[in-house]
Amino acid sequence: MLLAGPLTEQVVRSSGWGGDDAFDCSGPIPPGSKEYFEYLQSRGVSHFKVPLSWAQLIPTGLSSQPQQTVVRCYQSLLKQLLEVGLQPLVILHGSTVPESLRSRFGGWESQGLLEAFQQYAEFAFQEFAGLARSWVTLSDLDDVWHDGQGVKASSLLQNILQLNKNIHQIYHQHFPDRVLRNNDLNIMGCDMKDVLGKLDMQDAPVSLDIPVITRMAGFSNSYQKIWQKFEAQTTEERDLVLAESFPSDFQWATSTESFKVEGGWLEGGKGETIWDRFGHDGLAFANQTADLACDSYNKVVYDLYLLRGLQVKTYQFSISWARIFPTGYRGSQSEKGALYYDKLINALIESDIQPVATLYHWDLPQALQGNGGWTNPAIVEAFKDYADFCFSRFGDRVKTWNTFSSPWVVSHAGYGTGEHPPGVKDYAVASYQVTHNILKSHAEAWHVYNDKYRNTQGGKVGIALNSDWAEPMNKSNSDDVAAADRYLQFMLGWFAHPIFVNGDYPAALKTQIEQKKNECPSAPAVLPAFTPEESKRIQGTADFFGLNHYTSRLVNSSKGGCNPGPVEVGDFQAHVDPTWPSTASDWIYSVPWGLRSLLNYISNEYLNSTKVPIYITGNGMPTEYSGDTLNDTSRVEYMRGYINEALKAITMDRVDVRRFTVQSLMDGFEGKQGYSQRFGLHHVNFEDGGRPRTPKQSAYFFSQVIKQNGFGSSKDTGFKGLEIAFTRPSITLSPSEVPSKSKVIWEKFSRQSKFQRQMYHYGTFPQDFSWGVSSSSYQIEGGWNADGKGPSVWDTFTQKPGNIPENATGNVACDSYNRLEEDFYMLRALRVKSYRFSLSWSRIFPDGRRTSLNQKGVDYYNKLIDGLLAHNITPMVTLYHWDLPQALQDFGGWDNVDMIDIFNDFCDFCFATFGNRVKFWITFNQPQTIAWLGYGLGQIPPNVRDPGTAPYKVAHNLIKAHAKAYHTYDDNYRNSQGGLVSIALNADWAEPKDVSVPRDIVAADRALQFQLGWFAHPIFKNGDYPDAMKWQVRQKCELQGQSNSRLPSFTEEEKNFIKGTADVFCLNHHTTKIVSHITGLLFPESYQHDWDFSEAEEHDSPVTAIKNQRAVSWGIRRLLNWIKEEYGDLDIYITENGVATEAKTTWEDTPRVFFYKTYINEALKAHELDGVRVKGYMATSLMDSFEWLNGYKVRFGLHHVDFTNPNRPRTLKYSAHFYYQVMKDNGFPTPDDEKMLYGHFQKDFIWSTATASYQIEGGWRADGKGLSIWDKFAHTPLKIFNADNGDIACDSYNKVEEDVAILKQLKVNHYRFSISWTRVLPDGTTSHINEAGLSYYHRLVNALIAANIQPQITLYHWDLPQALQEIGGWENDTIVDKFRDYADLIFSHLGHKVKLWITINEPYNIAMVGHGYGAAAPGISLRPGTLPYIVGHNLIKAHAEAWHLYNDKYRAEQKGKISITINSDWSEPRNPHKQEDIDAARRVVQFYIGWFAHPIFNGDYNDVMKTTIRERSFAAGLPKSRLPEFTPEEIRRIKGTYDYFGFNHYTTVLAFPSNYGNLQHYDADRGAGTIVDRTWLDSGSGWLKVTPFGFRKILNFIKEEYGNPPIIITENGVSERGPVDLNDTHRIYFYKSYINQVLKAYLLDGVDMRGYTAWSLMDNLEWAIGFSERFGLFYVNHSDPNLPRVARNSVSFYSTIINCNGFPDPALGPHECLNPEPEATSAPVTDNAVKFLGMKLSTGDAETGLNTTFALLIVAVFGNIHHYEQLGNWATDHSI
Repeated sequence: MLLAGPLTEQVVRSSGWGGDDAFDCSGPIPPGSKEYFEYLQSRGVSHFKVPLSWAQLIPTGLSSQPQQTVVRCYQSLLKQLLEVGLQPLVILHGSTVPESLRSRFGGWESQGLLEAFQQYAEFAFQEFAGLARSWVTLSDLDDVWHDGQGVKASSLLQNILQLNKNIHQIYHQHFPDRVLRNNDLNIMGCDMKDVLGKLDMQDAPVSLDIPVITRMAGFSNSYQKIWQKFEAQTTEERDLVLAESFPSDFQWATSTESFKVEGGWLEGGKGETIWDRFGHDGLAFANQTADLACDSYNKVVYDLYLLRGLQVKTYQFSISWARIFPTGYRGSQSEKGALYYDKLINALIESDIQPVATLYHWDLPQALQGNGGWTNPAIVEAFKDYADFCFSRFGDRVKTWNTFSSPWVVSHAGYGTGEHPPGVKDYAVASYQVTHNILKSHAEAWHVYNDKYRNTQGGKVGIALNSDWAEPMNKSNSDDVAAADRYLQFMLGWFAHPIFVNGDYPAALKTQIEQKKNECPSAPAVLPAFTPEESKRIQGTADFFGLNHYTSRLVNSSKGGCNPGPVEVGDFQAHVDPTWPSTASDWIYSVPWGLRSLLNYISNEYLNSTKVPIYITGNGMPTEYSGDTLNDTSRVEYMRGYINEALKAITMDRVDVRRFTVQSLMDGFEGKQGYSQRFGLHHVNFEDGGRPRTPKQSAYFFSQVIKQNGFGSSKDTGFKGLEIAFTRPSITLSPSEVPSKSKVIWEKFSRQSKFQRQMYHYGTFPQDFSWGVSSSSYQIEGGWNADGKGPSVWDTFTQKPGNIPENATGNVACDSYNRLEEDFYMLRALRVKSYRFSLSWSRIFPDGRRTSLNQKGVDYYNKLIDGLLAHNITPMVTLYHWDLPQALQDFGGWDNVDMIDIFNDFCDFCFATFGNRVKFWITFNQPQTIAWLGYGLGQIPPNVRDPGTAPYKVAHNLIKAHAKAYHTYDDNYRNSQGGLVSIALNADWAEPKDVSVPRDIVAADRALQFQLGWFAHPIFKNGDYPDAMKWQVRQKCELQGQSNSRLPSFTEEEKNFIKGTADVFCLNHHTTKIVSHITGLLFPESYQHDWDFSEAEEHDSPVTAIKNQRAVSWGIRRLLNWIKEEYGDLDIYITENGVATEAKTTWEDTPRVFFYKTYINEALKAHELDGVRVKGYMATSLMDSFEWLNGYKVRFGLHHVDFTNPNRPRTLKYSAHFYYQVMKDNGFPTPDDEKMLYGHFQKDFIWSTATASYQIEGGWRADGKGLSIWDKFAHTPLKIFNADNGDIACDSYNKVEEDVAILKQLKVNHYRFSISWTRVLPDGTTSHINEAGLSYYHRLVNALIAANIQPQITLYHWDLPQALQEIGGWENDTIVDKFRDYADLIFSHLGHKVKLWITINEPYNIAMVGHGYGAAAPGISLRPGTLPYIVGHNLIKAHAEAWHLYNDKYRAEQKGKISITINSDWSEPRNPHKQEDIDAARRVVQFYIGWFAHPIFNGDYNDVMKTTIRERSFAAGLPKSRLPEFTPEEIRRIKGTYDYFGFNHYTTVLAFPSNYGNLQHYDADRGAGTIVDRTWLDSGSGWLKVTPFGFRKILNFIKEEYGNPPIIITENGVSERGPVDLNDTHRIYFYKSYINQVLKAYLLDGVDMRGYTAWSLMDNLEWAIGFSERFGLFYVNHSDPNLPRVARNSVSFYSTIINCNGFPDPALGPHECLNPEPEATSAPVTDNAVKFLGMKLSTGDAETGLNTTFALLIVAVFGNIHHYEQLGNWATDHSI
């Protein structure tokens, strides 16, 4: 029996009855008592103690004179108990004896009093025995003993025992059937004084022989108990800081919420949420919205970077219900939304971070709110279904679930005060109904998981409840104490009590509401009631207690009125102590000790019987959005205090807290406050579309707390660095020859075709590959004179104004001396294996000598090394990176031979001090730079200018110093430390200017020997300089009249000492130079003049921010191969490789991404394809830093450093994410896009090739043909490259038979060609029909049909009759009828034989290139903001009319199909993690393919174009949009005018947003610039990069955007230029890759593919480019008057694909379709010189001239073309 009771003042204080004693029926039964009893019953209580008041029942002492009102009161009370299922335990006496009896008989020693009590007992049995079966005679003997003072104890006890026995007999005489067998009953007694009180229980056996006299255990409720526990603390005790650790399995977490960070508000079909509506209605601060927020929808990798930097192991995020179910219901499920969370969860797990998912954090789908939202009981089922989906989809990986986070806020602010969406102001009803439904929704979700998923998934489901801590305003006022308790019940208990206690609301809440209901004319609060079944289903539905806690309140008791809301209903008021530190939020004050109290309270109040752990699921504070947002010391102090209080609760109070979650990971959209309040550990720049994230000081603080697991000392991980295996060379290599045998590298690589050189290689490095980043001491450390550091030569140099741009210095640099934790953060986040850094000699030995040892400098490096090892990062230490102690330079520096021993002593100290942890040593970084730039040219410190002698002397000393340091390590430390020692040598690759010129090869070899061999040859070969260098310098010296060489000599002993003094080869490389032989100057004497070679840039490669340092990626592969050939099969570490960008390039550093993408891939080629033992790669550099002579004007970092901010904040760049991914993948594993799919197309698949009339026919004035706009354009000077024209072209007008023959050879079943409008209608109208022209097309069609090749005719392929152009051409809307008439003529003459028609080819190019850029006929460029749209408008209408003509007049009889061919590139975002770039890419596609496809396939222009052009037109002051509007009738007539989707596609671009200001132009309307990826293969056309992956993507776009129409690829191909090679491997690769993507679209994606057309059948006039670019499967020799067609190898390849109808699987054996064709013969060598502006130039030079001319024309028209497409892109279709 579980016993509770009795009623006390705590429950009935509002009834008007006072006192602390039990309720004695002196007044009415208090309201709320029944709810109180119901609660107890649900908690498992079975009996309730009811002490009867003898004095109230029989005040006279005579049982015949009872007070009937009191009797009835007790009877009612007993009945209430029975009604709720509680059994009364009636106590006959537990208070006072009636005064009349006491005065008459005295105490319990009196027999008279004993007899009176027996009479009273009989009376009580008569009145109440029917309502009670359990009785106690006396409940507290204290009063008995007190009353019997002076009486012998044994006598008194004997009286009591006898009395008890008598009453027992009387009871059973009256009720003989009520027999208790011994030990049948155990009474567990306690006095519960509050509905949320903790039971403190004792067992008391009941015996028939011993009277039941039990002392009930004393009790006070949980709040009082906790309050009293901490009330007496002194301030010092309260604020005690523990220097201890949390339990070893404690979870550290941070959090975000979907609507605050994700953005992507319409991405992937996401539905609108109530927060979306709230923001769009302008209700947030400054009209801000969460449309983009932090862009986390696209930045999973960015957010994971932050999490890895923090080193949290748990990440709590919420799922957007509307992203999963846009309408809130399963039927609307968005797979893209689910895939986003799959991606996030998988990324977390890959980073060893456990995901914690919150199902609901306030962002209700707006569609559900339309049905009442959380006030509608139907939402319970909807939420249950949503939860079910999430559990089933993500539960295999997510093991902790919060159903709701801070549901009180939803009820209070969303439906009570209306401050939050949905903005309902109804605290009286809606707020309580919402809570009711949320509780039921939570319970149903819990039961779904418990019933369906727990056994298989093994996770936990709980709820995250928010609560302040409440303290009484007046500590000595019991009313205030009670008010503080009520405050908690109204906030926390509202949700916690039903879940963790008894399935129902707390009695205090119910009592207050009931009281107000009775007091007020209308109820200010309507609390719904749970049915017993609901209560049972809710109770216990949590596997943990999630707590969101931020602040505390001081609460006082007040008399509330009758208005809705917790303050008035709860009769309390909340305040803050003015001494509490404030935050940017007016509701959050820093009160850390409140957390400890609250945790104790929760543990006592809710978790005593329900043993589940507490997870702190949210704790944080906001700062202002302005000011010093990164140096958030207030947040650091807040976190320190709150985490410390949690630690106290765990260690001192034994509260079971398992997790601490800091809110939040980053700044976000804070609801009503928008972005004006910042909760983040990371700052987000909301002014920048890329939303860069920068760690705040609080992030570094939290990472330290996590590292130490609290505030104790961190433990050594035991990691001692990677085991670096290496093989020391066992033989001495012979000296290099002149030129060296390594010249085979040029023979192997320099004759590669561009296609071979550019081909990207997919593969991976070995598993033990060392990935890392680098830095150097002077560049990053700062602290130039801190803690005893001595000056270095760079300190001295930079202090002098004018030496460095903007007088920059390294005095502070990145301040790494004081910011190691910030550097560790970046390294952790990148997950590098190695970190290369250098030691500052003058920080350790301020004057360069051991006697000046600076222990603080040593401590710094110890801390750095230990920190690296703690994070499993191997230190790679450079002993000397240019910053010589100035004191050593003062006596000669490296020009002084004594430096050898001085350096050795420094090395010896470092080996001894750090070598137990450092296993990779580099003696010198780039000694060639030191010798030449430091002592030769004097450009860098020590600025010695002696170019003829000093460089050689300094290098001599550096080599010997290196060797001595190596031997010191080898002799004294290697056996015990097991490390390796090397030297980092720099080298550019030297590419001969002309590989066919022997002396250029010799010069290139000499270049490498003078730069790299100078140091590598002595160390890695024979201990001496290379012969090429020795001979060269010696000859120069003799010519200069010197008897001795300026190049010093090594003795034999020195040679033996030097050779082999490197365990691995360390290479620094950045660029390639083009080298040719020259005769250098004799005077002045100079290392550079000794070379006898010149260096030039490789002009085909991209420039960088450093002059003469182009990004020539292919050079590194050749250099690595050369090293292997020259120095043997060594392990090679690339110790420095990176690219400089301008300082204005901050975090969007796409050029750096391209650099790493290409350079690392070339290193991979060297490893995998060439067998070079590349063992490691160090990216330069970890972060932006002091870049030597460039100061801070250029940046090399993977992380941006703001050098204007004293805190030197570090912000990750795009390149950091790319490099992380490369390291994670260990290279470049083959992506799915690159994998071949084997299979076949449908049997009736169309295989075709294509041409166009003007490009091939010739016969420009033959047989009555009229002039076209291209005839005029081509005969206008400077319009066509090389002054080419189509007068003859391929002479196809006279070569029908030859063309059909090569078509048969190709095995196509269709042939696409166009009709020359002016060949059949010379003036463009039907007033004159040229029968000769029609006859030509009849002959062609007949010949095709005879060859079993179906004709596919294009009516218009750009060659408009000039006569029509002279009356406005496509600008004049009369063209629509004229085109219809022309089409009518052709249908009527050829339609009975032609079954496939195309009305217009590529309307985009007609409108934009011909009438916008003016780079194609008719060459108009004066109205680029209007004319293209007018022309496009008429083209669409002309097409529609032609389609309707065919449909209405000819289809039934001719049974053909007709459509339009639309061209488009695919567009990808430049940065795929950036919404702005994604949006730009979409605009590119919509302004391209969508311009024409949307009206035809969907009706009207797309919304993107209409909205953008209209808004920009209005902004420019125009009265209407520049984009013409279709009438409703026109829309209906145009929509659906297709039988298939004719599609031309060639390439892909990368898009980014570009603002053109108020320029009224198509490009400005599109608002996007485009670039290409450097890894994409080139073609013969500047605009065409080989990008097969884009083909499949745009085909899927067509499927999704336009309803999966049948698609015929009507053009696709690739060009070449330059020397002719019939072995066109690049074209074979193109067709193989692109057609395979079509097959993937067809077989894997369900795209309705019907045909494929290769462009083109033969080389032809490529419009304004002339004949210089060749797309043909067949080569046409234009130098031969007969214009022969010669098959390239691609003909055989394409015909095989056609024959196989796809790609047979080689795994199934040889397919019968694979019949090899004879190889093509070699092509004749042609003269590639062309005439341009009267000059005979190479094709490349002439093209440059043409492009320049075009550019100048456009500049003249528009004034500024900064963001325009490259001019070569004017023809996005190849065929321009």
